[in-house]
Amino acid sequence: MPSTRLFARNRFLCALLALLALATAPARAGETREITDMAGRKIVIPADPRRVFGAAPPVAVTLYAIAPERLIGINVPLRGDEKSLYRKEAVDLPVLGSNAGMGRQLNLEEIAAMRPDLVIAWLGFYQEKGQVEASFAKINVPVIFLKLDTLDDYADAFAFLGRVFGREAQANEMAAYIRDALARVRKATADIPPAERLRVYYAESPDGLATDCDKSFHTEPILIAGGDNIYHCEQTSHVGMEKISVEQIVALKPSLILTQNKGFIALAKGSALWRNVEAVKNGRIVDVPHAPFNWLDRPPSYMRALGVQWLANLFYPARFPLDVKAETKKFYRLFLGVDISDADFSRIME
Repeated sequence: MPSTRLFARNRFLCALLALLALATAPARAGETREITDMAGRKIVIPADPRRVFGAAPPVAVTLYAIAPERLIGINVPLRGDEKSLYRKEAVDLPVLGSNAGMGRQLNLEEIAAMRPDLVIAWLGFYQEKGQVEASFAKINVPVIFLKLDTLDDYADAFAFLGRVFGREAQANEMAAYIRDALARVRKATADIPPAERLRVYYAESPDGLATDCDKSFHTEPILIAGGDNIYHCEQTSHVGMEKISVEQIVALKPSLILTQNKGFIALAKGSALWRNVEAVKNGRIVDVPHAPFNWLDRPPSYMRALGVQWLANLFYPARFPLDVKAETKKFYRLFLGVDISDADFSRIME
């Protein structure tokens, strides 16, 4: 009798182990599953997508963080002088363009030749979802949408991608980092009266005369960090880059200028017109860190979770003290998969 019970128990254990093995085994080629994407669409995708294309820079940069070895290409060329900061999986990827206005336009035949088994597209404010679906239907590749309109969306996007790629633990850690960073910055800046918020101008072009509205998704980190983006208006297009004059900027009296172009800094300091701008007069022009991806914008990405902390510390150091070097090293390790040295940090912050 004991041997019969032992035999039955062993059979049960064997069956249980077999079920566990099936549950944890990698999906076989050709297997599919149905998911609900961030646009609320139910769609059938490969059970374990291996060759993936992000159709716009915010999406591709997000995929770069969670599944770099599955990317078949990138949207715009990587900066050659920053190769030490890139993941090895992405350094030699071909440039395939974008469907979101940054870089060259996608060529569907070129994408098809790369044999993707899944395309992930940006569910943005200005994206025509139906057109995107129809485009990729022509090459018979399933497309799912990632909602990345706000920095808060990135936490949900990472959690979603964790389920798509079976990397829940890693994705949840990234999502938790973003939520925590936003909560700390918002808590530190929430009670600043509107009249006391730092007046900020965002200079985007080499001549400094293209900017974005305070209500634009391009400038969201300035708002979250407690700054007053002085160009108050409604965004009219996906691209942004609204035109403004030096005379308007003088009248708006920014206390600080953020720029993405070092050439502009030299231009502003040497210009009699720009020297009438309060921030220029006081030497308050700051270049936004951009290696390997911009901390603020173009493309907007999860890099903003670090950038918004840097901005809050820059705007209000007493309210939001931050060891920028330590936080940068922590962030780059988690999201970019690189351990940066002190020399790397100094170069990033130049």
